[in-house]
Amino acid sequence: MVRTSWKKAVAAVAVGSALVVGMSGCGTAPWAAGTTSAATSTKTPTPTPKATIASIVNELATGSAQHQLQAGDAALTANYWSTLSMDQWKADANKPVSFSLIGALGTDEGQGVYLSRVSLVVAVSGPAGQLEAPAPLSDQSTVSPGYDIKSPYSYSQTFILPAIDPTATSVTLSFTYELLIQTTPTSGAYAKQTATDQITIAIAE
Repeated sequence: MVRTSWKKAVAAVAVGSALVVGMSGCGTAPWAAGTTSAATSTKTPTPTPKATIASIVNELATGSAQHQLQAGDAALTANYWSTLSMDQWKADANKPVSFSLIGALGTDEGQGVYLSRVSLVVAVSGPAGQLEAPAPLSDQSTVSPGYDIKSPYSYSQTFILPAIDPTATSVTLSFTYELLIQTTPTSGAYAKQTATDQITIAIAE
């Protein structure tokens, strides 16, 4: 009787083990559920950068501009304006730019301040970069030693910019002011000083 019971117990254990092995080969264990979906990553689309609109500088947008310059001991005030409205500053138009210059000395002992020459170089810009520019403009003093620009006197001039490339979006005007400053109030000797300045003006579409 004892031997028979032991054999039955062994058989029962063997059957149970077979069932466990058979069940483990079918389906997915509860703790493994969702493993596949967790391993699958969802790619986030890369946002496309928005195009930026480059603003065009126009220093005469309010009608005029004033710059403070220094040339040695001379402090200069340069004013710029145009008699042509900004909406008419088109590429194919003749574009007048007017300017004035007045100077004062830091150590003023009565010396004179004179403008011997002013020159203008124009740079033309378009959507793809620099474009062909018109020839430089200049005004050489016809009096010696130059035009008196010491306050209360001043120098005024108008340069006309000709037609430029039709794709132009702006022009940058580079001014060079060449001065002669009297060494003493009664001297015939002069010290030369140079001041440079720039102004950018937008071209109307």
